[in-house]
Amino acid sequence: MAKYLLIMRGTDESNAAMMADIERMMTRTQEFIGAAVKAGVLLAAEGLDDPATGVVVDFSGPAPVVTDGPYGETRELFGGFFLLDVASREEAVEWAKRVPAAPGSKIEVRRVPGDDEVPRI
Repeated sequence: MAKYLLIMRGTDESNAAMMADIERMMTRTQEFIGAAVKAGVLLAAEGLDDPATGVVVDFSGPAPVVTDGPYGETRELFGGFFLLDVASREEAVEWAKRVPAAPGSKIEVRRVPGDDEVPRI
């Protein structure tokens, strides 16, 4: 088994579409979560607060610079995640295809390396 993070990525447009029918989207999301729990693969699921409430710590210069959101150049924003423990990347992708998402959204699938894969200092 391996852990995979399904990262929900949306645009202003896809987020607006989701909010326009939020009750239906929340119902579908709860159904997805229920199916993942029943299958025994869900480790965690969280949504994120509005990007306007966040900050970015930018390490581009000699000292970190903190900038309040929202971010003028951002084309996609992370909206939340599901952490799954599945047998393969292919299985993670199949679960990602089932995530209820508004048109224009994306789900990024990333493997979480195990403790034995992290370089030791």
